[in-house]
Amino acid sequence: MSTFSSPEKNKNDNTEEETSKQAAAAVARTPPRQFKPTSPLRLPQLCPATPRAFQSLHLTPSPRCPPPNRHFLATPSTPLSLDPAMAGSITLVLGAILLAAGLAAAQTPTPTPTPTPRLPPAAAEAPAPDPGCNGIELSYNLQNRIKIRPFVADQSKQPYSFKANASVVNGGTRPLKSWAMLVTFGHDEILVGVDGAVLTAGADLPYNTTENAGNATSFSGYPQTDLLTPIATAGDIAQIQASVGLVGTLFAGPIGKVPVTLPTALSLDDPDYECPPATNITATVLSTCCLLTPKALANATVPDANTTDPTKNFLPRGNGDLVITYDVIQAYPTSYLALVTMENNAKLGRLDNWRLSWEWRRGEFIYSMKGAYTSKKDTSACVYGAAGQYYQTTDFSQVLNCEKKPVILDLPLSRYNDTQMGRIENCCRNGTILPKSMDASQSKSAFQIQVFKMPPDTNRTKLFPPANFKIAGGSSLNPDYTCGQPMPVSPTGFPDPSGLDSTTLAVATWQVVCNITKPKDAKPKCCVTFSAFYNDSVIPCNTCACGCPANRRGPTCSTTAQSMILPPEALLVPFDNRTLKAQAWADLKHYNAPRPIPCGDFCGVSINWHVSSDFNKGWSARVTLFNWGDVDMANWFAAMVMDKAYNGFEKAYSFNATAVGNDTIFMQGLEGLNYLVKQTNMSGTDYLVPGKQQSVLSFDKKLTPSLNVIAGEGFPSKVFFNGEECAMPQRFPMSSGSRTRLSSALALVLLLAASSAFLLLQQ
Repeated sequence: MSTFSSPEKNKNDNTEEETSKQAAAAVARTPPRQFKPTSPLRLPQLCPATPRAFQSLHLTPSPRCPPPNRHFLATPSTPLSLDPAMAGSITLVLGAILLAAGLAAAQTPTPTPTPTPRLPPAAAEAPAPDPGCNGIELSYNLQNRIKIRPFVADQSKQPYSFKANASVVNGGTRPLKSWAMLVTFGHDEILVGVDGAVLTAGADLPYNTTENAGNATSFSGYPQTDLLTPIATAGDIAQIQASVGLVGTLFAGPIGKVPVTLPTALSLDDPDYECPPATNITATVLSTCCLLTPKALANATVPDANTTDPTKNFLPRGNGDLVITYDVIQAYPTSYLALVTMENNAKLGRLDNWRLSWEWRRGEFIYSMKGAYTSKKDTSACVYGAAGQYYQTTDFSQVLNCEKKPVILDLPLSRYNDTQMGRIENCCRNGTILPKSMDASQSKSAFQIQVFKMPPDTNRTKLFPPANFKIAGGSSLNPDYTCGQPMPVSPTGFPDPSGLDSTTLAVATWQVVCNITKPKDAKPKCCVTFSAFYNDSVIPCNTCACGCPANRRGPTCSTTAQSMILPPEALLVPFDNRTLKAQAWADLKHYNAPRPIPCGDFCGVSINWHVSSDFNKGWSARVTLFNWGDVDMANWFAAMVMDKAYNGFEKAYSFNATAVGNDTIFMQGLEGLNYLVKQTNMSGTDYLVPGKQQSVLSFDKKLTPSLNVIAGEGFPSKVFFNGEECAMPQRFPMSSGSRTRLSSALALVLLLAASSAFLLLQQ
């Protein structure tokens, strides 16, 4: 409210207020005027500024109306007064006019409107293209990172905890089966938690993405292994998307001073898809869209009902060095019966005393088992855990194992006919799985387990296999395996137990493919020595051929010096007892002995290949196996790659040897003679003597007439023992010129002596 006003205005305001009061009092004292019907009506004139309802009557304005440019309302200088009689007249007149107009409108016929031609609707504009992904969308969202201790001076190596989310969304027309996402981390990330997926290689957490993964870290879907299409699911995000939660540690510079610590690449581990380089959607989100390759599109078939039916649409079964099949053969609401089968497909790989382990991911536990046993019978995790709360009436003393990562072993042969533990086909072989090239009947191993489930999987159709399978042998000579994650495949068919010509299908089947792998710094586990009839020295195994121990006790030795030439008898002596023989032989042959002397080979098995003879029509070699380990080796086998000499192979005399192709001779012990014993302490010696077996091999030269045995073509280029490739010598025994001349002179002397004897006999 303003505090300043002119005196004139205040005066006018008072006058207007008094005038209004007088008009109101007059209206109150005046009785309503009575209109006579015979009296003519005089319509009062209305001003143009009156409301539009009155203006529509087209009444002529009164001469007393204010000019058109003035407001209809009274101003303080011209106070407005209204006669009550006039107001009543206006009301009656308006009512009569409106009534007359309504009656006239009702009697007047409504004219028919002239139809106007309709124009065709304008064509709708084409919708803008969808900016989303019509393939497989991969994204990585860095949710946060927090500085953690220890605090270091080098800020580029400061550890930070981080949380991230990776997602896979199927926006295409083809189901994505057994998806696997590749993430290339760039800041030495160490993963300590993974949710919604598992590491494809089955590695344990914490997982160093730089040291263990190399180029990229692979995540496989679990338990959601397959992603259906939006068309088949009406866009149900739960069936077309998988989300992976990640928790870990990374090393980077200060927050805000370095770029956001996102991965360097995202990709899909599927040869049918191509993924362009990932781009930043925001500062913390990386994304890419993977599309089918032209080849995959060309081979695509018309979708049918099976493409959306998880019980009928399966990926083809995989191939690998070792394949593990997980068959559910009986299913119940809270448990199921499964048959686990391991099949060896490697040409030379084998397992002795195999040890199988996996990880339960949904609270399961093993109630019973046939054909194998767990290394530990432990039910504490059930009794004191969620299983004990859910199965309150169960006697857990009868439960076999409640470990999250059980270790399973094969039964010995003596338990095969045990009705409670054995009687499973391909079980009870003491953990031995041989290659099919050696014995196809022993290339499989199987056992049966009864598994109890936990909520929310207490439904006979809720079936999930364990994850993170691992398989290893008990011998140091067994190869290392890396196993993938279980993949759903078509159910396995079993012969009908009644003998009828029908097949019984498993309820569900998963397959785990394992392949032989060698770490970058892996060392061989066996080595080879060479010798020949034309040289009296032996070429030993290489120095540290199988690796040198880091904390070796004893005299100092050189890990880089070339191994010393040995006399033949030294092959029967452990390396620690060869020193004196090697030094004496070097002095005798005038060889330079290095100082310090070279270290040993540290191999559990050594194989000597000795060229025994060389004639115009053929030649022979002798193979000797030495077991320097502390474990007996049953059902051993070896393979020799002979290159140029392969076509001339005839036979082995004490081994069962066969030419199997690819220039390879496969050999094993004869029945009853295939046991390579460990090293033992024989009477009369102060050192251990290795177990050994030996055989002579013969070759002809009909197909290899140009073979130069003495030049080294009579030696193998590769040697395998129990599937493990052995370290080969770096040189061959050579025939020196002086030794050759000596042998010729000796032969001439013997010839002259024989001639003289013949002449004497003739006389």
